[in-house]
Amino acid sequence: MATVEHSPSAQASATHVNFARTDQPDRQKLVGRIGPWQLVRLLNEGELARVYVARPEAAPEEQVSTYVIKVLRKEWWRDPQAIEMQRRAAWIGNKVSHPHLLPVLSANVQQPPFYLVSPLLAGSLLSATIEQKNMLSLPAVLWVARQVSEALAALHEATGMIHADVKPSNIFLSPEGHATLVDMGFAHAPSEMRHWSCRPVIGTLHYIAPEVVTSSLAAEPRSDLYSLGVTLYEMLTGALPFKTADPEKLVRQHREDVPTCIRHHRPQLPKPVAELVHRLLAKDPLRRPESAAEVAATLMRLEIDCFAIR
Repeated sequence: MATVEHSPSAQASATHVNFARTDQPDRQKLVGRIGPWQLVRLLNEGELARVYVARPEAAPEEQVSTYVIKVLRKEWWRDPQAIEMQRRAAWIGNKVSHPHLLPVLSANVQQPPFYLVSPLLAGSLLSATIEQKNMLSLPAVLWVARQVSEALAALHEATGMIHADVKPSNIFLSPEGHATLVDMGFAHAPSEMRHWSCRPVIGTLHYIAPEVVTSSLAAEPRSDLYSLGVTLYEMLTGALPFKTADPEKLVRQHREDVPTCIRHHRPQLPKPVAELVHRLLAKDPLRRPESAAEVAATLMRLEIDCFAIR
């Protein structure tokens, strides 16, 4: 059994776990070991898992740590859904290889302790950029959205699954602007019904597609496109199309309310960009673009057209 000592100074997060590098140097004293890995320091933790900076067990202490290990918290070791989320993420991480999807390099998901190993990313979450009001230029916004849509296209085509949790806190940006879509724990086939009330955090509901919260319709790949549309709307305006702390009201807004025209917030936004955003936010999935690949192609054209706009 692995032994893990937890740092008392670790900051808890109820919404996500962070896979990014920080400026904090690796401590000489390890915080623990798990399988063939040295746990160098606790990087972050969420409701379900803790994330550690790690290096191979045989690596010397002076070697720079370039891996992260996402460890399912012990209190979830007997929870079938939590374990299945880890297993699903491991399967997808091995099934799909794409520059904008976080790979899974190694995993232990058959018995405790459950963990996934991935590369240590450089950069920060897109959500942090938005929260700090660091507005990206229009070409940069379109570039980020295109990279995420390319990741979704690869996921949909290779696995037939939807990500089901596209949002800024699941998108990493490198200092150069490279985007990586992370956290495959909610990914599932369109035929698998998952009620919105099973989601652990309100943050996810801000990005959820109407059909996901309507019993008469099933989620599908275009449900991810709606979530991408919410993310794109937020990147362009700094605001969500719908915002309330009441989950039931938020669900009704996604299902029934029309979002404020994005050009009301940003009047100089080119019409073709605004039209794409509102197509992605269509209540009826059939009114959205047909696929993530189509969205990526549209975004590429818009990037070229808007290259000089800041």
